[in-house]
This record gives sequence, structure tokens and C-alpha cells, in this order.
Amino acid sequence: MSNVIVIDHPLVQHKLSLLRDKDTGAKSFRELVNELALLMGYEVTKNLPLKDAVIETPMQVTTVKILENEKIAVVPILRAGLGMADGIMNLIPNAKLGHIGLYRNPDTLMPTSYYVKLPIDIEERETIIVDPMLATGNSAIEAVNVVKNANSKSIRLVCLIAAPEGIEAMQKAHPDVDIYVASIDEKLDDHGYIVPGLGDAGDRLFGTK
Repeated sequence: MSNVIVIDHPLVQHKLSLLRDKDTGAKSFRELVNELALLMGYEVTKNLPLKDAVIETPMQVTTVKILENEKIAVVPILRAGLGMADGIMNLIPNAKLGHIGLYRNPDTLMPTSYYVKLPIDIEERETIIVDPMLATGNSAIEAVNVVKNANSKSIRLVCLIAAPEGIEAMQKAHPDVDIYVASIDEKLDDHGYIVPGLGDAGDRLFGTK
């Protein structure tokens, strides 16, 4: 089954608490999401493999450690995932950025992709899918389906907040995908919102409500 990694660093938890506050405005909300994505990125990338390289410092030639493979793709789920993309990209500036847009089919109520743009060499890359909320899990499952169909070699999912129902659905659908979250909340309400949650992340990011 998928590993679920809860990132409980004090700075992550502090910023997440500010993010939850209903009085946090759109500007501060965007800044906090960006900062949280960057902080969580350290944990998400800590197991990337290293290799030896020889360089010359001002003092002498020495052997150092560098990334064995810098081929990483960051893929936000539109639209709320855009808020996390810059934070990860600031941490890994050589990563390439993809996008997956999803909408809910009115007949099946399941997510359907309306826009997919991935790096042309996605099959050679470690893919980090980002979306602030893992609620029912349906959107994340479909996004992973899209990336797997493009033959990405390894996939990680990074969310700020998750509901137990979403984690269970993801683990059932994609047991090979590790899930990184800052918090596992109590449950989903009758409308599919995470409780206590932080409201609609997309609306709060872009000031659309």
C-alpha cells in the first residue's frame, strides 16, 4: 500500500494553522501555500538518489554529492494546484512543469481531464503531483492515471490536507504512489468538503468567493 507521510515540522504546522483561519485573505493565503509547498518539498525530495562528482573548490579538488537524476516534473492539478507549483519549483529550479485540468462529469460525477500538458520526456522523470486538498480522492486518482498513461517512472502526490476517505481511495487505486500531507483531518462532510479543513482552496487562492 502507499506510504502516507505526515510532515509535522513546526513551521509547516504553524503556517497550516494560519492557512485554515477564515480571516486569512487571498494574498496571505497564496503566500502561505507557496511557503508550505517549499517546506514540504524538502521532505518529498529527501530520498532522491545522489552520486559522486569531482569539483574544485578554492582550496582543492574534492568529491561531492550531487543529484543522480535531475529529471523531475512538477504537475499541479488545475486550478488550486497552481498555488503549490511555484514553491516546489523554487526548490527544484531545473524541474519541468506540467498541468492537468479536470472537471466533474455531470452525468457520472467523476473527474474528466479537459487539459493535459506534460513534459515531452515525462517517462524519464520523477513526477510530483500537487493539489492542496485530497478530499474524495477522485481528482488525484485521475491525475495519477493520466501521468501513469504517459509512462512516468515514479509518482509522488503532495497535498496540504487530506481526508481519511481520500487517502483510502488513493491507496486502493494506486498503492504504489506515496502520499505526502501536512495534516490528515477528521472526515468529509455531506458536501464532500474536508472537516475542519480550510474551505475551498481554489476560491481562497484566487479570491473568487
